[in-house]
Amino acid sequence: MKTHQDWQAIRSLLPFIWQFKGRVLFALGLLLLAKVANVGVPLVLKEAVDALDPQQQEMIYLPVMMLVAYGVLRLASSVFSELRDALFAKVIFRSVRRIATTIFRHLHRLSLRFHLQRQTGGISRDIERGSRGISFLLNFMIFNIVPTLVEIVLVSVILLINYDAIFALITTGTILLYIIYTLLVTEWRMRFRRAMNEMDSQANNQAIDSLLNYETVKYFNNEGLELSQYDNKLAGWETSAIRNQTSLSALNIGQGIIIAAGLTALMLLAGQGVIAGNLTLGDLVLVNAYLLQLYLPLGFLGFVYREIRHSLADMERMFKLLQQQEEISDTPGAGELRISQGRIQFDQVYFAYQPERPILHDVTFEVEAGRKLAIVGASGSGKSTIVRLLYRFYDPQQGRILIDDQDIRTITQHSLREAIGIVPQDTVLFNDTIYHNIAYGRPDATEEAVFNAARQAHLHHFIQLLPLGYQTLVGERGLKLSGGEKQRIAIARTLLKNPSIVVFDEATSALDSHSEQAIVQEMLAISRDKTTLVIAHRLSTIVDADTILVMDQGRICERGSHAQLLLKGGIYASMWALQQQESRFSHSHQ
Repeated sequence: MKTHQDWQAIRSLLPFIWQFKGRVLFALGLLLLAKVANVGVPLVLKEAVDALDPQQQEMIYLPVMMLVAYGVLRLASSVFSELRDALFAKVIFRSVRRIATTIFRHLHRLSLRFHLQRQTGGISRDIERGSRGISFLLNFMIFNIVPTLVEIVLVSVILLINYDAIFALITTGTILLYIIYTLLVTEWRMRFRRAMNEMDSQANNQAIDSLLNYETVKYFNNEGLELSQYDNKLAGWETSAIRNQTSLSALNIGQGIIIAAGLTALMLLAGQGVIAGNLTLGDLVLVNAYLLQLYLPLGFLGFVYREIRHSLADMERMFKLLQQQEEISDTPGAGELRISQGRIQFDQVYFAYQPERPILHDVTFEVEAGRKLAIVGASGSGKSTIVRLLYRFYDPQQGRILIDDQDIRTITQHSLREAIGIVPQDTVLFNDTIYHNIAYGRPDATEEAVFNAARQAHLHHFIQLLPLGYQTLVGERGLKLSGGEKQRIAIARTLLKNPSIVVFDEATSALDSHSEQAIVQEMLAISRDKTTLVIAHRLSTIVDADTILVMDQGRICERGSHAQLLLKGGIYASMWALQQQESRFSHSHQ
């Protein structure tokens, strides 16, 4: 058992629970009262049996008070337990909620590097399992294991005080043997359970994969092969499932033997005591009732132990997410970005994602307020990295990035990103309505402002033709819309945000020529009188730029206007000639 990691997971959980210390202590008080009532039941039952035993009295009388007390204690035990559950529910579910929101907030603070490396599905499963694990752990630790331990202690004390020490010794010895046996066998059994789950997943994956590739299976006549592979996986599952079931039976038989042996030993001792006149019939009933009472919650011990182990492992994975370091964080006392003009400066910027692979070398340029600067170059030349650095998804290893003479490392990320609007190459939309996706640019915007943004992006007419209008769902990642429609939504979203600085990151590269020309017109409208940075693949979209930077392997190798660069006859001129040739070729073949 990975005790250190298990304690680590529990330690991470404690601060969230301790916020409700009053409630927790009150619930533990109720738990104790429930157990005292539960332990009192056999004591009252003993008195009632003794009162009804003809050997003890000349005249049998009905012990009304004892029988009423028996009923009251049974009820009290049940009521206290239910009150404890009701009281503790808020502690469990509020803790789960707070932990989940803490992790969600933390995930949004982590760097782009972390999110590019991680699997979204895996993280959501970690959070889901971890949350479920917390619920399970708190429920069973506090409502099953702790009460049972309290009850064992109370019963042992009562037996020690009222009877020969051998009674307490046999009772606690039986229970300890039962617990040790259960934990050892459960630990051994877990391998069969794991193998069974693994084979079940493999068989399931095989079946889904085969059915998804139904046509390929038919093309190659391989139904027999698919069936035999599926059956082989199920054969492995069957073997593990049988071992799992037989080992469970072995566990139950062993548990039964231990309890039966303990009970028999106690009954023999108590029976001997009754015959010898040292004990009454009520004492015999009391000892039997105590062991059966303790046996019931212990019956779940194997299951509880296994699930707690799984819960702790799941919680550990979830809390590990919180240990991920924030790569980019606001410096202490970071101020708000104050935009006076919107001038951008890159000053001798060097950057590498990995030290052995530098991306940008000594990149220096300036975009004057209200001007348009375009960056072009081959794939991998570092164009999009410039946008990521401007957004402060990463910090450069050397050099500075300034906006209106303020180093972006000294200002809050929130105020920086509020000032910049981006139309990305691949517009990813939320699986929600068109209205929600446009309003995402400024969630507090009025309905009229959202409609205006759609009008400016030439989207309003298209939306009105849809049966559900603005309430049309766009599908996962916007799959129900064409590339041009998605780009228009991105433009409308940026128009609604109304930022001081606008960035177009290859915003038209995925579109056909007709859509591209329409989007370029809208891009012009959006960027009028704003500082604009355009990362371009198609040079036809940036001929109007005030300055064009040509990048090659992370360095700026040419700069100037479209006309100046054509006259220079360098990389830009040859790129322009090649794209013009491709354009003529595609037009002649249409």
